[in-house]
Amino acid sequence: MELEVDGRAVRLSNPDKVYFPEPGFTKRDVAEYYLAVAPGVLRGLRNRPTTLQRFPDGVEGEFFYQKRAPKGLPEWLPTARIAFPSGRTADEVCPTEPAAVLWAANLGCLTFHPWPVRRDDTEHPDELRIDLDPQPGTDFHDAVRAAHALREVLDAYGLRGWPKTSGGRGLHVYVPVEPRWTFTDCRHAVIALGRELEHRMPGEVTTQWWKEERGEAIFVDYNQMARDRTIASPYSLRPRPQATVSTPLRWEELDEVSPADFTLRTVPERFAELGDVHADMEQHAFSLEAALELYAHQGAGDLPYPPDHPKMPGEPDRVQPSRAKKH
Repeated sequence: MELEVDGRAVRLSNPDKVYFPEPGFTKRDVAEYYLAVAPGVLRGLRNRPTTLQRFPDGVEGEFFYQKRAPKGLPEWLPTARIAFPSGRTADEVCPTEPAAVLWAANLGCLTFHPWPVRRDDTEHPDELRIDLDPQPGTDFHDAVRAAHALREVLDAYGLRGWPKTSGGRGLHVYVPVEPRWTFTDCRHAVIALGRELEHRMPGEVTTQWWKEERGEAIFVDYNQMARDRTIASPYSLRPRPQATVSTPLRWEELDEVSPADFTLRTVPERFAELGDVHADMEQHAFSLEAALELYAHQGAGDLPYPPDHPKMPGEPDRVQPSRAKKH
């Protein structure tokens, strides 16, 4: 079948193929979902190098991350060259119109993972993405409490955040920033804000990289701002049995909702009623100067990078504490 979006026809092969067996959602359902929320999902993807998380046989089958633009890329879909921590490069797709989202959905892409940069400047992020990740013994409501406290921290340092569900148990808070800082700067800013949040909520929030040191707390995953780390875009479907959606929220909603409220079936109705509740985010771009001054003032230095990153300047030993003690 063909779907038409903004005057462009997109072919959908095998539209009755089941992608979410439990509720019975098909490829056609996925495509129609993305058509219904097209302005919102495109806001999060527009001109951003984007990794496609593809599930050719649905959520119960194998999946892979498509970082390089696939063969057969439509001539109207641009790409941008990005550099990985290893120094290798790749040309990634950069959606600029809703048809690009449907084209990816036809390839079995359920979740979009955009970089926090635009294709005209791939070295300077224009978003901080703060991931509040519940550890064992905590849940979404603990993440909500942390998010409210984070909102106060952001305000204290001249920043403003826009929250969304992760589609799982956690929350993401986005902060639009001026694109004049490096990935390292942005990561340091998130570390500083995370440490301040940890100071305000001792025992409830942690920035400890090693799981054995986190305890029952909300982990501020600062490494989501490391180069080549991405999180699910706003309005992305998540590969969970009920087809949950990473859904933008208003701050006043946080205490009233659950991640299970937002699915392929429910979010289009919400979008039709409210529109994209983060539509105004693109009108803002904040300075990181105060957050970076906080990082320097804290004097605690850097934290470990992900294991696939090369050793970085000022990084502490990347050794699990329990193993270090044995030596």
